[in-house]
Amino acid sequence: MTTDEDLDKLLENLPVFIKQYVNKHTNKEKIIEIVMDLGRRPEARFSTGPEYISQKIISWQDLEYTTKRISKFSNENRAGIERTLHRISCIRNRQFLITGLTCRVGRAVFGTICLARDLLESGQSILILGKPGVGKTTIIREIARVLSDEMQKRVVIVDTSNEIAGDSDIPHPGIGRARRMQVAKTNFQHQVMIEAVENHMPEVIVIDEIGTELEALAARTIAEKGVQLVGTTHGNCLENLIKNPPLTDLIGGIQYVTLSDDEAKRRRTQKSILERKAYPAFQIAIEINEQNSWTIHENVKDSIDLLLRGNFLVTQTRQFMRNEKTVIVYKTLQTDSLFKNSPTLQNSSFLINKTWVKVNNDKGLPSTNLKQKNLVIYSYSLSYNLIKEVISKLEINLILTKEIKKASLIIGLKSHLKQNQKLQRLAKQKNIPIYGVNRSSIYQVAKLIQFIML
Repeated sequence: MTTDEDLDKLLENLPVFIKQYVNKHTNKEKIIEIVMDLGRRPEARFSTGPEYISQKIISWQDLEYTTKRISKFSNENRAGIERTLHRISCIRNRQFLITGLTCRVGRAVFGTICLARDLLESGQSILILGKPGVGKTTIIREIARVLSDEMQKRVVIVDTSNEIAGDSDIPHPGIGRARRMQVAKTNFQHQVMIEAVENHMPEVIVIDEIGTELEALAARTIAEKGVQLVGTTHGNCLENLIKNPPLTDLIGGIQYVTLSDDEAKRRRTQKSILERKAYPAFQIAIEINEQNSWTIHENVKDSIDLLLRGNFLVTQTRQFMRNEKTVIVYKTLQTDSLFKNSPTLQNSSFLINKTWVKVNNDKGLPSTNLKQKNLVIYSYSLSYNLIKEVISKLEINLILTKEIKKASLIIGLKSHLKQNQKLQRLAKQKNIPIYGVNRSSIYQVAKLIQFIML
């Protein structure tokens, strides 16, 4: 990874004693922000922790020295420095006089998206979640550059606070060929999002900090128009969005559903339950745990359903190591039910939601064989190494065979299985059920095997 931070341009606008201290500091490249509060000692915050910069107390003159050298503060009390990514935010008293400044160091980090480049190439909409300061804006800036420069897509950035492309009218080179639309006021962000689609024909829209119901609705409207979305929002994980009513539209919305007596008994739950209302605006979600450690939800629709029902959840964790290698680990987690009326783990029938299908629908096929301890699987058009990895991750007892006659179950890609009439006839003669998955992925195969074994 390489970093372009223009730190000197920020230090030139700060009082001399602060500039001198930071320039001599051994961890200068790890500084996150500089805080100046009236009547207090200035403080520098590093990734390793905060420390005081000087014994000198900040005065009115020190604050005025800085504010005169930067752009005017917006209605959100934010300002910037021309042609840089730095952000200066102010604190005001009751008379609207500035009594404090937070000088945030903006960095264009090239190479951060190597952890999820394959997700960009899929063309699906991506939502990035993380707490403030974890690096969400830096990531989507790099995403905009990769999509516009390397993948030759028409990218428009809706830059509400000028954090993605800087404070100048000329955007920072860190966004590549992507175009930037500035937003006059935060309240107008949802309008500019729709305007970007209607006026500028983008293939990708990049949005930072989706935080209101109108912005979530605008994101949904854009997704329905066939435009790829890349956005960020505050929250540690998907559960935070489920519990945040204004933002539930991003993940399909949540609604109460009343079941019939028979259906409630079958699901082993109460009659009133919570379910996802529609398809999510974003198909992929990335939880930024740490700067070099991300949790990936490859299918937001399925992840939300699993969370609402309190069943197992297959997550993917990606870490970027010092030797510039990416380590991908799949984990099967037992999720606690988010709501008291969610069904138990034993009810897994809801997994038949187009992720996999039963290819031979013969009702006469015995289901008891699928619950036996030594289940023998014949794989058609799916890699044996892929299935072996799923079995090892789930820690279950399964046997793989290359002879159909010995199999108690056949699994494979749905598109290939439906074309092989000879295989279907043979399976019908031997009373062997066939199940097909849409894609050759660990996630889908793991869900199928979990359903069969439960």
